[in-house]
Amino acid sequence: MKEVILIKNGELALKGLNRNTFEDALVKNIKRRLSKIMDFEITKSQSTIMIDPTSENPNMEDAEMVVSKIFGIAGYSRAAVAEKDMQKILHVAGEYLKDTLEEANTFKVEAKRSDKKFPLKSPEICRETGGYLLKKYPHLRVDVHNPDVIVTVEVRDQYAFVRGNQKKGAGGMPVGTAGKASIMISGGIDSPVAAYMMAKRGLVLDAVHFASPPYTSDRAEQKVHELLEKVSEYSGHMNLYVVPFTEIQEHIKDDCPEELFTIIMRRMMMRIAERITVREEGRAIITGESLGQVASQTLPAIACTDAVATIPVFRPLIGMDKDEIVKISRQIDTFDISIQPYEDCCTVFTPKHPRLKPDIAAVVEAEAALKMDELIERAVEGTRLVPIDAFQK
Repeated sequence: MKEVILIKNGELALKGLNRNTFEDALVKNIKRRLSKIMDFEITKSQSTIMIDPTSENPNMEDAEMVVSKIFGIAGYSRAAVAEKDMQKILHVAGEYLKDTLEEANTFKVEAKRSDKKFPLKSPEICRETGGYLLKKYPHLRVDVHNPDVIVTVEVRDQYAFVRGNQKKGAGGMPVGTAGKASIMISGGIDSPVAAYMMAKRGLVLDAVHFASPPYTSDRAEQKVHELLEKVSEYSGHMNLYVVPFTEIQEHIKDDCPEELFTIIMRRMMMRIAERITVREEGRAIITGESLGQVASQTLPAIACTDAVATIPVFRPLIGMDKDEIVKISRQIDTFDISIQPYEDCCTVFTPKHPRLKPDIAAVVEAEAALKMDELIERAVEGTRLVPIDAFQK
């Protein structure tokens, strides 16, 4: 029995005259992700994208898993293809949905007849299909308000499709429709979630990670690779830029007031991240900061950090509490990696009493005495590129 995947694109339908541009980006992303799994053809029709496998014995389970993580897809379902003959449609419905209907208690039938030449109208298709399934599965009963299974029959120009419940997609906008930005990635819980949330709004992502050997280990960097691989299941390919940060951190520790160490370190990170982002034609920086969560995330501290940026800084977690962030991290499967006990550079040289409300004039004065331009230049030049793509492994 031939099987396809039907995709509903949700929010893209609101894009008016630009809709085709967004749909084309979504199709491109689907092709890029699924090409590693099987051969297929894609068609667009009536607000639905159809993935039609052309491989022999296609792996539909893996294809479904990939589709579930592509931004821009509001809902999807696997469906069986039937000839446009009512008896053949009924047979396909009874066989294709056998396992689903045997486990269900209630169902209803919905029909969509885009081919107006088909002899039965939608209510008649529903009645015929419902009656057939009740005879074939006598334990079932009809519930039009809250059924366990919604059986949908779609009659289109060439074929009819039969499917069960539609599954929820990843939502959002297709990656690549909103430009490019860099996520400042640590090994913690927050920044991978921030990356996921901004990719969901259509951004192509680069990532910037600050490494401080010997204070941070190779295993700490590998942890970041693993986190980004999980994010790339949703965002697609990204480039990770690993910045050598030891020299800068040691210089700050030795020559700046201890209570200002964290905020000056964050300003240096922001400068370097911006340099790399602009060099790679990015337009914004993303951080995983949540207001008031730690000393560097108070409103005065955030203002001090942002003062050195000349491009937008996005903080998608800014109004979220830790429980909300953890919930998303579990959903995208980064939580267990994030809590592994490998330190990142943000946790070394942490002052005992960081300044919660830093005065920007005092920060600028302390920073000027450090004379960091040459160190920043060396850090940017020493940055190492690591390609990240879960589907290339």
